[in-house]
Amino acid sequence: MMTDPISDMLVRLQNASRVGHAAVTLPYSAMKQSIAKVLEKEGYIADAKKKDNTLTMNLVYKSGRPAINGMKRISKPSRRLYVGVRDIHQVKRGAGLLVISTPEGILAGKEARAKRVGGEPLFEIW
Repeated sequence: MMTDPISDMLVRLQNASRVGHAAVTLPYSAMKQSIAKVLEKEGYIADAKKKDNTLTMNLVYKSGRPAINGMKRISKPSRRLYVGVRDIHQVKRGAGLLVISTPEGILAGKEARAKRVGGEPLFEIW
């Protein structure tokens, strides 16, 4: 039994990008698909497709190097954190991305600031 499916998704993405795999397949959920849409929009994955009960994400490589260099889970099932709009800051001086679960849906940090909503910061990726 998996207690944290988002962490499982992040670990699979990070491991696959480190060994040079073209795609990652994982169990489907609506939250994972919305996270994948944010990552696709920001250029960390090429695309995400749902087939049957799985989600397949194609990874992006820039001149042979993976677009995903590292990740950090922030809010966990054991320790939930919430931030207001004023507490949303850049990741790695703008070179990274903060993914936040808000009342508006799953958003990137800069989108949440633009929409003036806070929420639960899920993870950082760079």
